[in-house]
Amino acid sequence: MSCINFSCVDLNCDLGESFGAYTMGMDEAVVPHVTSINVACGYHAGDPLIMEKTMALAAKYGVAVGAHPGFPDLLGFGRRPMTVTPEEAGAYVKYQLGALMAFAKSHGLKLQHVKPHGALYNMAAKDAKLARGIAEAVASVDTGIYLMGLAGSVMLEEAEKAGLPVISEVFADRAYNDDGSLVNRKILGAVIHDGDEAAARAVKMAKENKVVSINGKTIDIKADSICVHGDNGAAIELVKKIRASLAAEGIAVQNFQAQ
Repeated sequence: MSCINFSCVDLNCDLGESFGAYTMGMDEAVVPHVTSINVACGYHAGDPLIMEKTMALAAKYGVAVGAHPGFPDLLGFGRRPMTVTPEEAGAYVKYQLGALMAFAKSHGLKLQHVKPHGALYNMAAKDAKLARGIAEAVASVDTGIYLMGLAGSVMLEEAEKAGLPVISEVFADRAYNDDGSLVNRKILGAVIHDGDEAAARAVKMAKENKVVSINGKTIDIKADSICVHGDNGAAIELVKKIRASLAAEGIAVQNFQAQ
């Protein structure tokens, strides 16, 4: 991401995670306040009708779109680790990427990025072979697609080796461990619901490239894009306060297609 003469950051949200008769998140209320969205592709959540509806929302509000492929684990919402080979992970990603590409094209949209979901994201942040399988799968489809991953992770390193542009992602609504990894959701305090706290963290990450860990340690972090989870019950409040706080600090909010 290259912002000339001013500071800028992308604000993204995981959306399109409803399926069938089940509603997850508040997509229509959140989309107007973010600049990029990560759309579930049917494995961990989402379905064809939801993907169609989410692409229509993206086109309406002019937000950039990314595929959010996960493990084939609807019951576990893709948050349970699975034992897969790099080749299997790559095939999962390619399958889901292709599906979303069709919906995007039908709405005159081009995918900006791929962001793995849940357990696949966290495992690939540390497992170079798994990350390589994902990155090479994306590169085999389109080397112009960004791979979005945890700031400082091996997934971004492998993406660059595969010839992909990368987006270093940080989280306003998640706590960090001292090593820059995300705190397990089962631990108290792992998910942040307070809008003021999330906004303050977002500003610090965008302005200083730093975040305070759950243990009180200040760690370095590269913030190209700030994420708020769509299934966070406070998502609307969070994105509104984050965007307002960034603007107050003179930080522009824009996606990578605007560069």
